[in-house]
Amino acid sequence: MAEGEELIELKFRTNDGTDVAHGTYALSTNVAPLKQKMVAEWPQGKTVTPKSINDLKIIHAGKVLENNKTLAGSRITFGDLPAGVITMHVIVQPAIAKNKSGKSKEDMQKLNSCGCIIL
Repeated sequence: MAEGEELIELKFRTNDGTDVAHGTYALSTNVAPLKQKMVAEWPQGKTVTPKSINDLKIIHAGKVLENNKTLAGSRITFGDLPAGVITMHVIVQPAIAKNKSGKSKEDMQKLNSCGCIIL
């Protein structure tokens, strides 16, 4: 972190109201390391647990933050209180499981010529 770099305080809230990885971060911090920290600090005993950063979605101001962008590049809004804590929402969305044939549900859905789904 460079000297004099602007810092923001963030907390990440799960759907059950639990906060994860609460801390102060530089605006130059990439989203991927934040997700890595969340995976490492995920509370034990939860029914849904992320296995990798790809299982997590961070949402701020209605937008999903991209792994390769910085917090500044994600246009984090400060609101009226620049010294306040910014709360972001975290969703665990594990990869889609494949069925016995090895194809995902999306792969199995086919469209006919009129655009209707054939199951």
